[in-house]
Amino acid sequence: MSSSSLAPPPEVELRPGKPPILHVETPGDAVGWAAEHRDALRAQVAEHGVVLVRGLGLRQADQAGAVFAGLAGGLMTEREAFAPRQPHGPGLYSSSAWPANQPMCMHHELSYALEVPGLMLFACLSAPSEGGATGVADAEHVLKALPAELSDRFEREGWLLTRSYNDEIGASLAESFGTDDRAAVERYCRDHAIDFAWQPDGSLRTRQLRGAVVRHPLTGRRCWFNQIAFLNEWTMDPEVREYLVDVYGEDGLPFNTRFGDGTPIGEDIVQLLNSTYEAHTRREPWQAGDMMLVDNIRTAHSREAFTGERQVLVAMAEPQRPAGFCATPEASRR
Repeated sequence: MSSSSLAPPPEVELRPGKPPILHVETPGDAVGWAAEHRDALRAQVAEHGVVLVRGLGLRQADQAGAVFAGLAGGLMTEREAFAPRQPHGPGLYSSSAWPANQPMCMHHELSYALEVPGLMLFACLSAPSEGGATGVADAEHVLKALPAELSDRFEREGWLLTRSYNDEIGASLAESFGTDDRAAVERYCRDHAIDFAWQPDGSLRTRQLRGAVVRHPLTGRRCWFNQIAFLNEWTMDPEVREYLVDVYGEDGLPFNTRFGDGTPIGEDIVQLLNSTYEAHTRREPWQAGDMMLVDNIRTAHSREAFTGERQVLVAMAEPQRPAGFCATPEASRR
């Protein structure tokens, strides 16, 4: 046993408004260091829901991928992406393609899928000159802060995600499903409780009902777990929303969310959800070489607007089906 393995793990820095930060000496071998401290890192994630590791010196995609694989084992292949990503290796992706001047508000990755990643892994290879932080928010605290009448309704009914796929906005069929073969897409939808309808122009529209509140698989605690606000039309930039409605119509937006019974979600509710998230957001600007591990069930994450070059790689691991999910009933296809 090496002397380094006998040393106590570095202490995590806890400061108000910031995620837990673990400062480490820049090791000569980031992959080996991460593997050696895997249990300690995972324990911090279990305790805090997130940990930012500073000092690893990650600079290359293959290096980040090796660190991620050592920490999480097998990495997931993303399906049902809402925006394109560039692959950098098996289970290793760029951040979602999203305008730099528009923030991505709080969400839980793939919370609309039946099988979701339990763990998110981020590596910053290049930090932006300004902004671009990946904020985090505790889903237990957010749930408790929401008006009971609203959260109870979502817990009772779930939430409905509608999507319209085209080759201009958002992820294409091939980027989302891994194929553009109609039969394969239909099989995926049937296997994953997604209602679908092919449009006269050949495009696809889908609907899927999911749970808004789930229990954490380890703690059993209730978590606000969804993308109700992020994928809602009222979170879009107003000019972008107006353009999309003009071109595609309200039913043809690339994505939108509703109450589980199909009732539209008002702008006031979306603003309330986003302001509640903001009140519970912790953020720390990225530095090149940083790594962050996020419990995707317990902790929502966001991305701030930024300027400059930002390269943050993402991986997903530990697939699971949290208790509390709803499944869309069988529906007609055409």
